[in-house]
Amino acid sequence: MSESLRVDVWSDIACPWCYIGKRRFESGERVWRESAGADAPDVELVFHSFELAPDTPEDFAGDEVEYLSRHKGIAPEQARQMLDHVTGIAASVDLEYRFDRLQHTNTVLAHELIHFAAANGRQLEMTERLMSAYFTEGRHLGRTEELVTLAGEVGLDTGAASEALATHAFLSDVKADERQAAELGINGVPFFVIDGTWALSGAQDPATFAAALAHAHRERDSVPVGGASS
Repeated sequence: MSESLRVDVWSDIACPWCYIGKRRFESGERVWRESAGADAPDVELVFHSFELAPDTPEDFAGDEVEYLSRHKGIAPEQARQMLDHVTGIAASVDLEYRFDRLQHTNTVLAHELIHFAAANGRQLEMTERLMSAYFTEGRHLGRTEELVTLAGEVGLDTGAASEALATHAFLSDVKADERQAAELGINGVPFFVIDGTWALSGAQDPATFAAALAHAHRERDSVPVGGASS
């Protein structure tokens, strides 16, 4: 089997399209793998931090409609329609979005926890757990104690997780991801870079991800995205 394909993903756990994009990518990977058969290399999925709203307070007083109205200038009825729309799309990929439970909060600590998890071999599990906790369960992901509990649920040492969050041991990694996003011209998420070469923005259809993986697999020597003209 050839060397693994690395897929770098910039996302925010509070981005509804990021969770949908994650599911669609996973479906696309399965489609591509079935087509490629034994020739398909492993895929190394690596998540990177991107804060959609870094000025959000830890405790936002109001629901998601109020947040969109106050901070994004979207009329309440339009906000409800938007949330209903994305809830329906989430359901199409077997995700249950519960905006009635959602607790809007600052996500920087959650990003720090994902980096802590990556350092301990649990990044994918931690990312999935945080997204589910945020969009389906209504957990408060701006609070250290909640994040530590979720870290324990994916097999991480809760004491070490608590210390890492208290000392902001991985904050520099979060900021490094965000600087790299700026250098690449990323201004929206999810954003996928496949094998350092093929960039896809948004929650694309599974077929698009499958085609991109197949293309990247065939063209391993293409110019890296950082050196390509936009």
